[in-house]
Amino acid sequence: MSNYTIAVDPSPSIETESVLFAGLKAFNLIHAGPANRRDLSVLLRDDDGIVVGGLSGVVQWNWLFVSLLYVSEELRGQGFGRALMKEAEREAVVMGCTHIYLDTFSFQARGFYERLGYEVFGQLEDFPPGHSRYFLRKMELDEQL
Repeated sequence: MSNYTIAVDPSPSIETESVLFAGLKAFNLIHAGPANRRDLSVLLRDDDGIVVGGLSGVVQWNWLFVSLLYVSEELRGQGFGRALMKEAEREAVVMGCTHIYLDTFSFQARGFYERLGYEVFGQLEDFPPGHSRYFLRKMELDEQL
């Protein structure tokens, strides 16, 4: 019989993370099928080619998760965020997605996403302290985007 120990590792190695990821991926494959994970980026560049905003996400199981959306402060309110989201939605449809989800904080852009047709499906209170974190989704993507 083996002995097992549990230990906290504040700085896990890439190899350790890979073992954990591979184990979870194998389990998920059995129960959910292949995720077909793909990354997605939509970038906003200025005339010099400098990135001044963009969107980053990941596609798996026909869902796009928007992990971040950023537009530099001087460009906000000019429609660039909306254009980035619409382009990501178009590309998500091309990639076979049927749904999108994301999260935002109470001091960020909940209203912006709701105006784009996203709905809140979850909320964490006091995360970070004094604020809320919202989880939003868009269940039907318009293939005519």
